[in-house]
Amino acid sequence: MSSLSTPSLALPAPPTLAHLLADWLPAFGQVGWKAETGSTNADLLAQARERPEGKPWLLGAHLQTQGRGRVGRSWQSPAGAALMVSFAFDVHLLAADLPALSPLTGLAACESLRALIGNDRAGPLTVKWPNDLQWGQAKLAGLLVESLRNQNGLIAGHTIVVGIGLNLRDADTLSQTLGRPIADWSQIGAPADVGVAEIVRALANGFHQALLDVQREGFGAFVQRYAQVDALAGQAVNVIDQGRILQQGIAQGLDAQGRLLLRTDSGVQPIIVGEVSVRPQS
Repeated sequence: MSSLSTPSLALPAPPTLAHLLADWLPAFGQVGWKAETGSTNADLLAQARERPEGKPWLLGAHLQTQGRGRVGRSWQSPAGAALMVSFAFDVHLLAADLPALSPLTGLAACESLRALIGNDRAGPLTVKWPNDLQWGQAKLAGLLVESLRNQNGLIAGHTIVVGIGLNLRDADTLSQTLGRPIADWSQIGAPADVGVAEIVRALANGFHQALLDVQREGFGAFVQRYAQVDALAGQAVNVIDQGRILQQGIAQGLDAQGRLLLRTDSGVQPIIVGEVSVRPQS
């Protein structure tokens, strides 16, 4: 792991950040940033129910008081300790294809951030299926993908909301509190001119392009790219649901539906994105 470090990033004032990002992201019909809200994902989903037109949208917040993670977990981070932002897009996919968007967005976020860091030193940045970002063995960011069928007859398909929480500082404290390795942006050695706005712009463009591409090509076109940043490939893992081990085996990458392939004693088993956690076996 690189010994380089990056100074902790400060979050600009919400209006400043919103205006800068709006200038940088002309394809986005709405760009906003709040000092505080319950959940940026929930805010965008609520807006999509009332007025679905005009996407893509971006909404960030310095503080989320009702932040949500996968499997319904709730979490809250002190203001300034994490970058918390959500993006809403219209997609035209079958409902059966939507689960593949979780690993797709993990891949898009990983590739976007690796490009910012510099591919020559971004090797420790990988994706742990379905979409956690890791720096080495420590979690750097988590993503939550939620969907809503558009009810407005003028907007077909689904609204997809992608939320990301990326640790900016306090990794050591979080590691001790949670009892597992946590990383933050200050540890990874990104160039000094990469600030919060640059990170958000890279994520926005990365998600947008990946979602356009997957609608044309399907997730199968991304399988080899995912393999380049797969944190689990070749590892012995447990698949856990609510503390109970459901499967054990060797991770073998992903299939064309975005499912984790697990080599077990009874053959290769696909693991569906859902209420499952994957942990390396001890």
